[in-house]
Amino acid sequence: MGVWELLLVGVVIVLGLCGVLVPGVPGSWLVWAAVLWWALTDPQPVAWGVLVGATGVLLLSLAVRWALPPRRLRQSGATPRMGAYAGAGALLGFVLLPVLGALPGFMAGIYLHERLRLGRHGEALAGLRTVMRSGGSSVLAELFACLVIAGAWVGAVLWG
Repeated sequence: MGVWELLLVGVVIVLGLCGVLVPGVPGSWLVWAAVLWWALTDPQPVAWGVLVGATGVLLLSLAVRWALPPRRLRQSGATPRMGAYAGAGALLGFVLLPVLGALPGFMAGIYLHERLRLGRHGEALAGLRTVMRSGGSSVLAELFACLVIAGAWVGAVLWG
């Protein structure tokens, strides 16, 4: 697979990661479709292993999201800007503390948004709790699964 094709797969994965944070966009399925496209055009054992792993991770995240309460983020006051802060925090955490850093990074992004908006520590923590209870945990589960898949794809492309 050429560099331009790999770059295009990477762009679709990034669009899928952004799509997780936008309501109504099937972000996790975009990430999976990009990995499927890569595995079909570059049929190597590593590519097929990443595809099987991505499928398992997405099915597991679906099961986890079904067990969580339904998303009601609009009622909690979540805005697209808050989603951007949460996504940037998760990505930064994922890079700084590989894989597990996405969890505190996501919550730190929401906390930072609420702290800048409300100005006080206690109110920001209450806002973080409200967002996580009203669907933020579901978004976090889906985003974490997509970040794991994206990390596996990058690792397979660089070292596979």
